[in-house]
Amino acid sequence: MFLHDVLDSTVKKVKSQTANLLTLANLSLGGFAIIVAINGNLNLSLLLIFIAALADRFDGMVARKLNIESDLGKQLDSMSDIISFGVAPALLIYQGILSEFGAPGAFFIVFYIGCGAFRLARFNITENTGYFTGLPITAAGVLATLSFLAIPHVPPQTFLFIMLTLSLLMVSPFKLRKV
Repeated sequence: MFLHDVLDSTVKKVKSQTANLLTLANLSLGGFAIIVAINGNLNLSLLLIFIAALADRFDGMVARKLNIESDLGKQLDSMSDIISFGVAPALLIYQGILSEFGAPGAFFIVFYIGCGAFRLARFNITENTGYFTGLPITAAGVLATLSFLAIPHVPPQTFLFIMLTLSLLMVSPFKLRKV
């Protein structure tokens, strides 16, 4: 009887933290993407950001499916997203091309991160209506990361425009249906 109770309690605890573990995987992958980008391995950074996006996609899905959504999970998800889809893609693009522009390149990257943080904060204080307001940071981060692949094919100034556009889309008032 005792062993059954302990196992049942353990299973419930693990189940209740499944989504948070996926969220922490997202955060860890974003953190590693930053470290490898700093060390110059930009292709691995790109791959880690995309894997983080998969973890991010599944954490919310698992939380809803297992009925374990929580305020803690929502906050943890936002903190993870600013790392994986704010800082990591920004650093990837900065290291890949925008460092050539010096201070203006750095400004556009920091502006992108700030807009991403603002967007996440706004999301955390609004009611769930079935719509996102502005471009979600995950989508912006994936688009920024995808743009890295175009570095050899487009003029460097294009990336200033891409980062500015993604920044403004994140903080814009347009509504986007959640899927």
